[in-house]
Amino acid sequence: MTPPRGGRPPAKGGKGGGPKGGKGRGAPQGRSGSSRGANPESDRARKPGAGVGGGRRGGGGGGRNPLAQMGPQGRAPRSSAKTGLGGEQVEGRQAVRELLLANRRDTREIWLAQDLDPAPVLEDIRELAAEARVVVREVGRGKLDAAARTDAPQGIIAFAKPLPEADLDDLIARRPGRPAPFLLCSDGITDPGNLGALLRSAECAGVTGVVLPQHRAVHVTPTVAKAAAGAVEHLPMTTVGGMPTAIKTMKDAGIWVVGLDERADKTLWDLSMDDAPVALVLGAEGPGLSRLVRERCDELVSIPMRGRVASLNVGTAGTLACFEIARARHRG
Repeated sequence: MTPPRGGRPPAKGGKGGGPKGGKGRGAPQGRSGSSRGANPESDRARKPGAGVGGGRRGGGGGGRNPLAQMGPQGRAPRSSAKTGLGGEQVEGRQAVRELLLANRRDTREIWLAQDLDPAPVLEDIRELAAEARVVVREVGRGKLDAAARTDAPQGIIAFAKPLPEADLDDLIARRPGRPAPFLLCSDGITDPGNLGALLRSAECAGVTGVVLPQHRAVHVTPTVAKAAAGAVEHLPMTTVGGMPTAIKTMKDAGIWVVGLDERADKTLWDLSMDDAPVALVLGAEGPGLSRLVRERCDELVSIPMRGRVASLNVGTAGTLACFEIARARHRG
């Protein structure tokens, strides 16, 4: 089905009333955990670690925070109040470098491990921090690792203000001289590695905005920010109370909503479009798209599978879909 230029196509009727079936810089992309044709397999969701001041890192109990034993000077800068997106703690060299380059939000302080070998990216970070008047502190490796919330912070942590949250109405608005909206929507992705890798690919593919549900889904944790390698600094994002309601709002604004679903008869390769605004919806690891979201999509497509492995993870499936939609829009 080809959407009309400047608007979404009429809804296609189906059984039961439902429809029928991102440029990164620096280190290489990681691929992390959905779908035989895009229904996410069960990836083990990693629960975001407790922040500084919480329980023992990696543990589940009420152990003491290792930094508390070092006194006030041993503690990480206090974060501001939480927002819907998060992103206050940024770990990894490329992610911190993009945080400073984007200059989209204030960085409070940067910690560098004292035992780091010289590297060009570290020199870039020091120069960018000096230009932005951000304090850079050299701390012991143990102190830095105790504050880290990812497995490999690469000897650096930045403490920043939360990511600014966009408004859905702004993301779906068409503006003269700018590309038509190309949105990526998460219908309950819970694995931070998956979301981070997906955000990095989405930014490279030209996605103009990201829509995340407020509940039962991962937002921008330190693991997400590190896996995204700085993409979170360049992608406008918003959170919504319910994805079905958000989809209705998008459709009312002329956005063509495409859901990735393994049960769809039409494949991703069959999509044909011009420069019409589009939203790609990806389901959660395991269950895929929820019933109501499936019913509200204008089109459902699957990824044709040729091998013996039953599925792709949501990060890989979403990456493939983002670039295929970008190619179809360019070709159209």
